[in-house]
Amino acid sequence: MATSSGSPPLSLFHLLDPEVLANPYPLYARLRTEDPVHWDPYLHAWVVTRYADVVQVFQQMSADRTPSPERLAALGMGRLGPIAAVMVRQMLFLDPPEHTRVRGLAAAAFTPRRVDHLRERIQEITDTLIDAVVGGRQMDVMDAIANPLPAIVTAEMFGMPSGDHRMLKDWSQDFAEMLGNFQHNPGRIAHVLASVEAMSTYFRDLVRQQADKPTEGLINAFATAEVDGDRFTEEEVVANIIVTMVGGQETTTNLIGNGLLTLLRNPDQLQRLRDEPTLIPSAVEELLRYESPSQHTARIARTDLELGGTAIRERDAVIAVMGAANRDPERFPDPDRLDLGRTENRHLAFAWASHFCFGARLARLEGQIVLTSLVQRLPELRLASPKVEWRPNLGLRGLVALPVEFKT
Repeated sequence: MATSSGSPPLSLFHLLDPEVLANPYPLYARLRTEDPVHWDPYLHAWVVTRYADVVQVFQQMSADRTPSPERLAALGMGRLGPIAAVMVRQMLFLDPPEHTRVRGLAAAAFTPRRVDHLRERIQEITDTLIDAVVGGRQMDVMDAIANPLPAIVTAEMFGMPSGDHRMLKDWSQDFAEMLGNFQHNPGRIAHVLASVEAMSTYFRDLVRQQADKPTEGLINAFATAEVDGDRFTEEEVVANIIVTMVGGQETTTNLIGNGLLTLLRNPDQLQRLRDEPTLIPSAVEELLRYESPSQHTARIARTDLELGGTAIRERDAVIAVMGAANRDPERFPDPDRLDLGRTENRHLAFAWASHFCFGARLARLEGQIVLTSLVQRLPELRLASPKVEWRPNLGLRGLVALPVEFKT
């Protein structure tokens, strides 16, 4: 169906088209220009694409959007109860005061100091992974670097056996499938349920093991974190380990893959980074803005309100499109141009305010180390093919594979 102008009707539903998923930015631009607070009849939600409006959504709307197991049972979807039982305890889906409590306990365990101490180890893992491919002349960056590195870092950081990193990555991708897509594939429900239940059992067992034999990992830190006498329950520990693990892996994997692809498609900026390695902090911020690993997230209106001149009713669903806001020309001059030295780059790739990405510091650190190492160690790095395949995850933007060639 097309409009009278011949253009397809406005809807994020078009992201299901692989060509639109490969380049969603023209769709985002249409939404931002033609109807920046758009009622999407396909998704039964408002779609918000301007920077200022997306910020307002983060500031004023509710993240508490996951039905409880009891609610799902009443709707005839009781089989999804085990998934809901995990999600309703995760900080990602909580509002104050419960969000404040859970995030405060998690922050007491996952400190900036803990992340900063990982720098040397992240560099060691990166070097080992590059060493394994540097003797050849080609590799799949996703398979060789972007998938395993965050999984290994996560396993070691939490105090899990590092040999379990492939299993952890598989679980992470299954959980991310629920977080990133508008409609879940009914054929995948049994598989995702099995993953969530296996993951929950695995972490619950580790929590209990580490209660007897404590480690310095994040699992034990979560289990023993205390703020004003308050501590996590075991189920809260498990639920928030899962969301921290998934967020840490998916965001970083996509930052590495999307970031390197963007550099290879902009050779002048790639050469600039080779010539000016001190640009890497601002370069990572620009890559996050330009190809955000997380493209959109949902909220619920707490009350009737006005957003961008449009009346929103209490309990309406709202989809905040960070990928569109990060290319808003009212906020970012020449937003479709990659500029690794861009200043005033307050992008929304990690969301905003109280729900600012919990693992952002670690994702930035891993991205800086990996991209610097790849750019400096692999001369004449280039795409093996101009066409790439994007994962069929509409909200968590990442690549299936990234074949590259290089000289040694």
